[in-house]
Amino acid sequence: SPTAFSGTSGRSSFPLGATAAMVIQFAVATLDLDVTRTYILLEVTQAGGGERRLGDTEVPGERVLLWPQRARKEHLQEEGYYFILQAQGGGGAPGPGADDVGVPSLEDYDDLCSLSPLTEDTILTTLRQRFYKRKIYTYASGILVAINPFKFLTIYNPKYVTMYYNQPLGKLSPHIFAVADAAYHTMLRQQENQCVVISGESGSGKTQSTNFLIHCLTALSQKGCSSGVERTILGAGPVLEAFGNARTAQNNNSSRFGKFIQVNYLESGVVRGAVIEKYLLEKCRLVFRDKSERNYHVFYYLLVGASPEEQTEFRLLQPEDYAYLQQVNTHGHIHTLCEWICRLGCLIEIGGNSTQTFLLSRIFSVLSAILYLGNVTYSQSEDGQRLKAGPEEILSTLSHLLKVKQELLVQALTERKQKTANDTLVLHYTLKEAITARDSMAKTLYSSLFDWIVLHINHALLNRRDMEESVSCLSIGILDIFGFEDFRTNSFEQFCINYANEKLHYYFNQHIFSLEQEEYKAEGICWRTVEYTDNLGCIQLISQKPTGLFSLLDEESNLPQATDDTLLGKFKKQHQNNPYFISTPVMKPAFIIHHFAGMVQYQIQDFRKKNTDHMRPDIVALLRSSELAFMRQLIGSDPVAVFRWGILRATVRIIAAFNSVGRTRARKAISEYSHERGHFTAIPSNKHFVYSYSSMLDFSFDRSDDNPVEVFEDIFTSFESRNRRIGWSVRRFIDLLCLVPQNLINSQSLKHIVGLTLYDHTTRAVLHPHQRKKPPSISAQFQASLNKLLETVGRAEPFFIRCIRSNAEKKEMVFDDALVLQQLRYTGMLETVRVRKSGYSAKFTFKEFLEKFKVLLPKGATAAPEDIAKLLQNMGLRQGTYQIGKTKVFLKDKERQRLQDAVNQEVMRNIIILQRWFRACLVRNNFLYKKDAAIRIQRCWRAFLAGNRCRAATVIQVAWRGSQKRTDYLRKRNSVQKMQELLKNKQVKKDVDFVLLHFCNSNMLFTTCDCPSGLGGYKGLMVSYENRVSSLAGTKQQNEVQSVVNLFQSVLDGFIRGEIKRAEAGISKVVQNGPNSPLDHMFSTYQVNIMQSCDQCGSYIWVMEKAYMCSTCKLISHKKCLSKISTDCSTRCDNACLLQFGVPVCVLTSQACPIPLVVQMLLEHVEMNGLYTEGIYRKSGSACHARELHQLLETNPEMATLENYSIHTVTGLVKRWLRELPDPLMTYNLYNEFLQAVELPNQSERLRVIYQKVEGLPTSNFNTLERLLFHLVRVAKEEEHNRMSANSLAIVFAPCILRSPDTTDPFLGMKDVSKTTMCVEILITEQFRRYTEKMQDILKLEFAETLAVNQLKLKRQNTVRTLLPWPFILEASSGGDMPNMDSLNPSATDRESERTLIERIKVNL
Repeated sequence: SPTAFSGTSGRSSFPLGATAAMVIQFAVATLDLDVTRTYILLEVTQAGGGERRLGDTEVPGERVLLWPQRARKEHLQEEGYYFILQAQGGGGAPGPGADDVGVPSLEDYDDLCSLSPLTEDTILTTLRQRFYKRKIYTYASGILVAINPFKFLTIYNPKYVTMYYNQPLGKLSPHIFAVADAAYHTMLRQQENQCVVISGESGSGKTQSTNFLIHCLTALSQKGCSSGVERTILGAGPVLEAFGNARTAQNNNSSRFGKFIQVNYLESGVVRGAVIEKYLLEKCRLVFRDKSERNYHVFYYLLVGASPEEQTEFRLLQPEDYAYLQQVNTHGHIHTLCEWICRLGCLIEIGGNSTQTFLLSRIFSVLSAILYLGNVTYSQSEDGQRLKAGPEEILSTLSHLLKVKQELLVQALTERKQKTANDTLVLHYTLKEAITARDSMAKTLYSSLFDWIVLHINHALLNRRDMEESVSCLSIGILDIFGFEDFRTNSFEQFCINYANEKLHYYFNQHIFSLEQEEYKAEGICWRTVEYTDNLGCIQLISQKPTGLFSLLDEESNLPQATDDTLLGKFKKQHQNNPYFISTPVMKPAFIIHHFAGMVQYQIQDFRKKNTDHMRPDIVALLRSSELAFMRQLIGSDPVAVFRWGILRATVRIIAAFNSVGRTRARKAISEYSHERGHFTAIPSNKHFVYSYSSMLDFSFDRSDDNPVEVFEDIFTSFESRNRRIGWSVRRFIDLLCLVPQNLINSQSLKHIVGLTLYDHTTRAVLHPHQRKKPPSISAQFQASLNKLLETVGRAEPFFIRCIRSNAEKKEMVFDDALVLQQLRYTGMLETVRVRKSGYSAKFTFKEFLEKFKVLLPKGATAAPEDIAKLLQNMGLRQGTYQIGKTKVFLKDKERQRLQDAVNQEVMRNIIILQRWFRACLVRNNFLYKKDAAIRIQRCWRAFLAGNRCRAATVIQVAWRGSQKRTDYLRKRNSVQKMQELLKNKQVKKDVDFVLLHFCNSNMLFTTCDCPSGLGGYKGLMVSYENRVSSLAGTKQQNEVQSVVNLFQSVLDGFIRGEIKRAEAGISKVVQNGPNSPLDHMFSTYQVNIMQSCDQCGSYIWVMEKAYMCSTCKLISHKKCLSKISTDCSTRCDNACLLQFGVPVCVLTSQACPIPLVVQMLLEHVEMNGLYTEGIYRKSGSACHARELHQLLETNPEMATLENYSIHTVTGLVKRWLRELPDPLMTYNLYNEFLQAVELPNQSERLRVIYQKVEGLPTSNFNTLERLLFHLVRVAKEEEHNRMSANSLAIVFAPCILRSPDTTDPFLGMKDVSKTTMCVEILITEQFRRYTEKMQDILKLEFAETLAVNQLKLKRQNTVRTLLPWPFILEASSGGDMPNMDSLNPSATDRESERTLIERIKVNL
């Protein structure tokens, strides 16, 4: 029958990474099941729902992490979320969820290096099997293979980021988040830059993989708190995809440009900034594409998502009305415009919603103008000599959108100007040339707009402190470059894209095959060379100078008489014998290149034209004459120069506006003055002066390219020197400049961004209107940018992700064996896995090996190979798992981890030895101190005994003499008593009857006698009874007196024993019938140094293991035995009300008493008596007094008299109470989050996050921390007397209230001392500031209250005197008695105003 059990790792003894097969084996052994039967593991995720079978290699712990939080904690089976162990053939069958997994025919491997045998068939079978199980990721050692399923899988939520956090690569199932986490923590651990290279065909999922990597890296860097940089990085992706991605035959969201995202981090792991570099935007797609493809996404977003007002403003039409969009059906999945509009507005960062709306309207205007350019048509004029552009409404709309004159626009589209030595010629375009000029204008406008967007995204990602200070930063680069493409028609763009993929594939081969195998050969170790396909010949065919295809293309592009046919002829002539170049028939204008991914045929048409694609100077001049400043920014070749010209233009316009207003006011004032005088004075006209002045500086168009950038430095220098002679107005203007937001673009930040990217090189070559030399070709620019990219990637440690397209039809979850096998072959996956499987992942030089594993080597060992080999042999490593070369040691990853574990064990053993010696020294010193104290006590005791002997001898002598005297006295008294008895014989007979009666009623006497409580009372009773019986007995009955006394004594003893037994029985009965106390243990963890035994199960707790010990009853137990404990904590139950130290804060607090009593008493005593004591918390008090006061506070704190102890003793107990808390005030759970908040670079952000975490503390901890911080603020306020600053207090109290939860690593807490101290210091400083401000406000309000009360009293007196009748005042003034003013009531209005004012003052207080 099936067995259900919980899936939490807290109740199971198998590790989190255990597979389903391991769990089944463990459960069968634990439950003592039949081992001859076959069992399966089922997962139930809903109550009454279906069951899903887990494969043998699936990890149940990973499935548990995906359950809801309540299900992971409470494990309620009626709500689902549990596992079932079921024997096959009995007890039901798996539900519908089991079909997704199935029974594998081969073992499901996570790593291809584990396959045996290793062939193409086994690799393909494993990938197919995992793909249909929706496991699209597979490892090839450290390389991740990702197969595009063309379907979104639910394996990318934040829970997976948490699951893979700080886990070694390969420990959990393969995932792209594991690669991101490994790159992030490798960067932090090794302090080296990392990069992730994503490669694959077009449509293999590279762009989506990049997005997943960015999301994971930002989630890792946030650590519970997000900043603007992370949000900007995440928001930049959709904007770049909208402008740079399009639908192709192979991919619905194909990147038509390459990008390299470099995320910069501080050494603590917090994001500092980022830079995005773009490569080779496919501009020809704007004007022409295949029928099955689309234009860029942004045009469809604009046309479908624009509001009616925007459609009217930008004169938008339907997609089918534009010539540039007519080649494809636009009906499909079109996203709305609002989402990317908001993201673009956030990225621009120019401040103010109105400004963002203004810039977005300019962007839409440019996009609309580009679409309208495609609708411009040409026709012959009436004379047939030139072309005529039309239609008229299209030209009018273009003129309106671009803000240029319509006649200039028509001239730029139909004719061109050519300068000669003496004159300027006007040449009319042919129809083909006009269409080319029109399309070139559209492509350049779109390319400039894309560059502008990338520039502003980089500015939004810029950290301003990078320009001011030099801070060492680390980085993770993500390369998402266009995939290998082979379309039906391949042109210049595909040629460049495939060349980039050739270079990237060569970099992969060099890193995986060539460099590694060359290193093995150079070191002289035993290695069998793995052959691979080298593509260096193809790269040399394309880029080698002077015979490469790029060089021949540039050479033909510079020849005016050259054509595409001559270019193709030169290609064939030069490379007819090259195996990578295949000629085509003469009539076919194409050539074939044998790439690493296969043969690709390129059409030679327009190769020369696309290689020299730049705008005519006439069109550049036209766009520079636009009234839109935004248009001039797009066309400017130097963004810094354009920005500075804009500043100068705005400055001159402001001066002209001020001068105009001043002259107008002056004329008005003179006219009024002349009118009052009765005559008019002629006003001299300044019109000629204004014209002459305005002609000196012409800012009607942008001249940023006419002068170099250095010219502006002189202009601004002279302007600043002239401003030094101006008075207070300049200083006031400078004060106003401080109100400008700090995130605006300025020349310094703009120059910094341009220097980081290739913007300056790509735009200046195309848009410069006065070129003194011929600009570099497109191929030359692309090669330069690609070389720079590979140089940047080469400086970092790479992680590789191989993306594979599952099928060519873009169908969901379809695996095409032939297509996948083709990709595996040309990527060399089989050879890659062989190298990774037989290679050595860990390499150390002899010196590095000595430094890293020095603790394992014997004393005096050197970095000699003999010592290293001896160590490896002693460790028991097999010969094939390591090799020693000439200068390096090569290890497999498992052996390296084994050595690292041995190092950790040896370090911990040495730490234990040091701790043992240190404790021995402490115990020795304590022993010597106690020995000296014991000797002094013995000396004093012997002196005391000697003095007591003298006093004892005197006492003995006195007692002896007294006894002698008493003996004589008693002898004389007995003689007198005998004489008296003789006289009483006559009365004996009378008393006999009374004695007998007394004997008969002796029980009555016993019952009436009270039982004495002490021994003295008992003896006195017996003596009194004996005397009474002797006095009542006669002479003959004196022999029976003793018998009567003995009888009475026996009865009395029996009565006493019975009463004692009844009392004991009553007490025991009360104890046995008392209520049962609950299990109230208080466990704390510690690391075992000496082997102990568990009080629950009796087994050993070994050294270096964690144990749990109750702080009250000292019960010791394993972690797994905690749930089995059935005995209660009697010590705590009996003394719970007496414990004050070492108890959680929540136990000591309540609603009536929110702060623990002991803490309140100690802090109040220090504030009343010790604020002015120097070094109040730095010095320590007497240890003896501290123990005495601690015991007194522990048992009865209310009876403690703190005035009897020194102030340093009291402050020491404050720190001791905080240190002995099981969970510190700032809790172990929030320890890492407090440290991460301290590492934030922004001070205000850091303060906000720290207070956010403080508010998340439990209520009792929060109240106690608030009271403690108030106390520390009062101590710091008296720093002048007690010499305790905020920093000093933070140093003292940080180890008390913010402790590291990890006690296994003794150095971890020491590393975080500076961070914890800074965190506490920030809290004290901020509370001190708030306290000071609050006190100032209180003083102001008290002063206002006093002033208001005095004014009300004065007003009341004046009002009372006014209400007195006039004769009464005269009578009083003549000498009569004045009435009492207090007896007169003021008016109701005065009383109401007085009450209102006083209530307002009290509310403010």
